Amino acid sequence: NPVIDRPGSQWILLPLRAAALISSRLRWRLSKFVHRDAGAQRSLKMALHWIYPSLLSILLLIPTQALRNYPDNEVTLLDSMSALGDLGWEAYPAEGWEEISVMDERNTPMRTYQVCNVMEANQNNWLRTSHIPRDGAHRVYIEIKFTLRDCNSLPGVPGTCKETFNMYYYESNNANLWFIKESQYAKIDTIAADESFTQVDVGDRVMKLNTEVRDISNLSKKGFYLAFQDVGACIALVSVRVFYKKCPLTVLNLARFPDTVTGGDSALVEVRGSCVNDSEEFEAPRMYCSADGGWLVPIGRCVCKAGFGEHEGHCQPGFQPPATPPPPAIQTHADE
Repeated sequence: NPVIDRPGSQWILLPLRAAALISSRLRWRLSKFVHRDAGAQRSLKMALHWIYPSLLSILLLIPTQALRNYPDNEVTLLDSMSALGDLGWEAYPAEGWEEISVMDERNTPMRTYQVCNVMEANQNNWLRTSHIPRDGAHRVYIEIKFTLRDCNSLPGVPGTCKETFNMYYYESNNANLWFIKESQYAKIDTIAADESFTQVDVGDRVMKLNTEVRDISNLSKKGFYLAFQDVGACIALVSVRVFYKKCPLTVLNLARFPDTVTGGDSALVEVRGSCVNDSEEFEAPRMYCSADGGWLVPIGRCVCKAGFGEHEGHCQPGFQPPATPPPPAIQTHADE
């Protein structure tokens, strides 16, 4: 696949036939403008020609297999790219966010959301995920991959076009909420693109993919909802992934330390280790799980019981480790 890696972004090749794809709903959305004067109508048609083909491609060629390989210390709670069917997220009002299906390089369907209401002022389009159980995590991370159109590159578009969107969350023990007031959400951040795509990029059938990661801490309820607010941007959410970090199970100094979820903030989590089979404590084994999912500051250790010897992290009966050669003799002035 002709994918070119660049610092901070990826490039996605769009197929030639994408230029002919415009959804009926998007056509209707702009039909209200056709009664304007001829000059405005021509500008709007040009904008329509360049805005929507880049977002409505049926064959987005994305290296999705690489995107789905995650580190061992990350536990995924939500991955929109792994959905087998419709995501079924709540979008309101109805003329805002739209769910579409695209195909990855293995012809596997992917579900994405897009919105591009750049012609009208005072946009307030919301997209809300289903309930996301936190699985005991107190701190979670949200990774979003998206494309965003450069407003200055849109011919005939008024100053209503925006280049940012907002991300929110709402904690809840209820997994079946059908409505959440806007005032109940807590804002995570305003998201801007490191690189937006232009008319030239669309003409060359390439589009820049941005990746942003945010986190929310001190979660306490059973789960939460994520929400994305569009205020007038031309944007496509390619993927949304929610995960938390853990310190993975490890054995050190004959002590086993279990999978441990990181803390809700930057504090270290102290973990007591347990001695492996046929070993006993020499000094109470402890380690600290960091917020980044790494083990730190090992203290204490276990030793093999009598009749057992240590070999590759285990205690084996009758095993005698190789004798350690004595240190070389130190010559003193008396020996000279």
